[in-house]
Amino acid sequence: MTDFDGIYRAEYGRCVATLTRLLGDISLAEEAVQDAFATAVEKWDKAPPNPGGWIVTTARNRAIDRLRRESTREARHAQALLLQTPDEPRDVGPVRDDQLRMIFTCCHPALSPPARAALTLRLLGGLEVDEIARAYLVPETTVSQRIVRAKKKIRDAGIPYRVPGDGELPQRLDSVLTVLYLVFNEGYTSTSGELLRTDLCLEAIRLARALAELMPGEPEVTGLLALLLLTEARRPARVGPSGELVVLAEQDRSLWNRELIAEGHELVRRCLRLGRPGPYQVQAAINAVHTDGEATDWTQVLALYDQLWRLAPSPVVALNRAVAVAEVHGPAAALAGIEELDLPGYHHLPATRANLLSRLGRTAEAIAAYDEAIALATNDTERAFLRAKRAVLP
Repeated sequence: MTDFDGIYRAEYGRCVATLTRLLGDISLAEEAVQDAFATAVEKWDKAPPNPGGWIVTTARNRAIDRLRRESTREARHAQALLLQTPDEPRDVGPVRDDQLRMIFTCCHPALSPPARAALTLRLLGGLEVDEIARAYLVPETTVSQRIVRAKKKIRDAGIPYRVPGDGELPQRLDSVLTVLYLVFNEGYTSTSGELLRTDLCLEAIRLARALAELMPGEPEVTGLLALLLLTEARRPARVGPSGELVVLAEQDRSLWNRELIAEGHELVRRCLRLGRPGPYQVQAAINAVHTDGEATDWTQVLALYDQLWRLAPSPVVALNRAVAVAEVHGPAAALAGIEELDLPGYHHLPATRANLLSRLGRTAEAIAAYDEAIALATNDTERAFLRAKRAVLP
């Protein structure tokens, strides 16, 4: 039986990016790809050897037909004729990568940061509006409006579909790095369904590699790539035989990908030599410590979290730092450090509190915190993990 959901998630972003290059219109590309997937559901008895290629070809033909039907001006006819030419369209940027171009288009400074992230997760990650809404803890209507307005802004402002020149790269870089990080995180801990979406993790890494080739001297790009590689290296041990979540302290380190770890460590050393620390580089260094040897040096991790806090203070950084504080100074010190944090809807905060409270023997409070975390968690695997932790409390 054809796994249409799996194919859709794996191929949607690539197909939309390719059709956008061919059509020059994101909305038209999306509609054509969606029509092609609907046609596939009707026609496929089994998936073809190259499902993405089939979708792109079908979507392209549908778009040509539509342009012919709707054309009332000579320019529309010319566009339809252009689509029929077998030659590759001329390159419009420094690299030939449709999805990298799509990220830079979605991360144009004319768009608001929330719109950039929502549009990229929709177009590149293939996430539905409800999934993006859960990831950002906002109503679905808000996400839908952001996406519609962003696409309209791109069209009306004539934002080009290309990787910008060297002079424009720095002002777009922070947004691009953020979006790649979000795409990877959605793959590593999906907002719904199964815990992992390997396709998103691998796509984020591929695009981070392409960006590192484009900007080899930018330490934060190198840092992000290192961070993704070192996190991905642990993925094989993150889920147990029955699909259960396995936390870092309990993972079988023999299952970790040593090749990715070696590459990530080398990239971290390269960042150190550049001497321009940034948040992604520090996070990569934290993961390098986690993957160095047979046990984590928590004192070193805490020192790195202190540096991360100075560079990019946030409630999430404070929460993650508390995990290291608990290992170095004990759960009471860690609990004191997070009691005033305000992270509405973020289930990791009550989950961390529950763990610390249970270690302190404050069972009733721990149970209440676990209940809060379970109610907030949207991923089935994470909910099952939290329920199991709650169940063993006396």
